[in-house]
Amino acid sequence: MQKSEKIWMDGRLVAWDDAKVHVLTHTLHYGFGVFEGIRCYQTGAGRSAIFRLAEHNRRLFDSAKILGLKIPFSVEEIEKACVETVRVNKLKECYIRPIAFVGEGEMGVPSALTNPVRVAIITWPWGAYLGDDGLKNGIRVMTSSFARFHVNTLMTKAKAVGHYVNSVLAVSEARAAGFDEALMLDTDGFVSEASGENVFVVRRGAVKTTPLTSILEGITRASVMQLLRESGVAVAEDRFTRDEIYIAEEAFFTGTAAEVTPIRELDRRPVGSGRPGEITRLVQDRFFAILKGEDKRHEDWLTYL
Repeated sequence: MQKSEKIWMDGRLVAWDDAKVHVLTHTLHYGFGVFEGIRCYQTGAGRSAIFRLAEHNRRLFDSAKILGLKIPFSVEEIEKACVETVRVNKLKECYIRPIAFVGEGEMGVPSALTNPVRVAIITWPWGAYLGDDGLKNGIRVMTSSFARFHVNTLMTKAKAVGHYVNSVLAVSEARAAGFDEALMLDTDGFVSEASGENVFVVRRGAVKTTPLTSILEGITRASVMQLLRESGVAVAEDRFTRDEIYIAEEAFFTGTAAEVTPIRELDRRPVGSGRPGEITRLVQDRFFAILKGEDKRHEDWLTYL
């Protein structure tokens, strides 16, 4: 990871190497915290813009509410701090990570309710999460042996720190087997999501994505659904199975980190022709045109610095 100069921590900017927490930080032990992943892009006009900052910060606070975590700053203060942290680090393009976590104090599981809540915002340069070649040509995926958690086991609408143990297990298994990413099924055996991405499938010209049951409500997912519909492509939220992906014409992942990444292979079976398809390319073209400020129809999705 490339260091930035400053990290915003509990209301003030501190040097990267000074942004430290105690080893007894509650979230380190019990995973009780929430975070967001946000991207800032350099537009064609030379100005940088953060993609859907308001929606990401709203989800951060929604996640905290689900967990019963009280963030000691307002939504507006966190939004302003995100912008300030990018500016002070003089980053043209970067990843932005706000995180709210339970600090040190009493130990034990119930201490999540009484220990102080701390907040940090970190920014750093980060390229294509699944690689530039993955964005262009697609990635190889395997179905994980680890299921996505049930909605009453963990709260699936919260982007919570501890949830990602499930993701780490799945993607580690996939990487060890020589794949790029893991496809995860829900507890009923239907396609849920990947370790950090939502899933779309194109079959017989129809586009489907997993409904909001076992998945995180992705902001890139919602953006892509809107772009598809504006382009005259119907998209349904419906359950589907992994073998539907085997016989699909196209499939792709969406997410802040992964952006729009084609799936060229699942479980050693090529998806369609084994190359990104027409609808996937359409989505990529529309999505990146907005991020780069070339498509003015969704300028409200960009917060310019």
